[in-house]
Amino acid sequence: MLDVNEEAPGTELPPYAERVLEVAEIIPAGRVMTYGDVAEYVGEGGPRQVGRVMALYGGPVPWWRVIRADGRLLPGHELRALEQYRVEGTPLREVAGQHMPRVDLRRARWDGRSG
Repeated sequence: MLDVNEEAPGTELPPYAERVLEVAEIIPAGRVMTYGDVAEYVGEGGPRQVGRVMALYGGPVPWWRVIRADGRLLPGHELRALEQYRVEGTPLREVAGQHMPRVDLRRARWDGRSG
């Protein structure tokens, strides 16, 4: 059975999905873009469309670098994402009353231009 984050063998990606995944691949380690940022960068779709692409096809790319606008870790994948953030040095912030940190978007957000 395929994991939702794995691409089916022999499946050709839709052009929009290819563009979204290309953006995910160029986000530098330790940096992130929100789903909306990726949609804006691609120039098409919106956060939901990007989220759908990442859910269906994002397994082979650094999926943890494409996040929600509130910085919360991807539900069901929090521990895997947190491990990657710590390895890459992604800025995190603690939130009172929450057991998981959030990505510090002010420090970690990438604009698609600078490395």
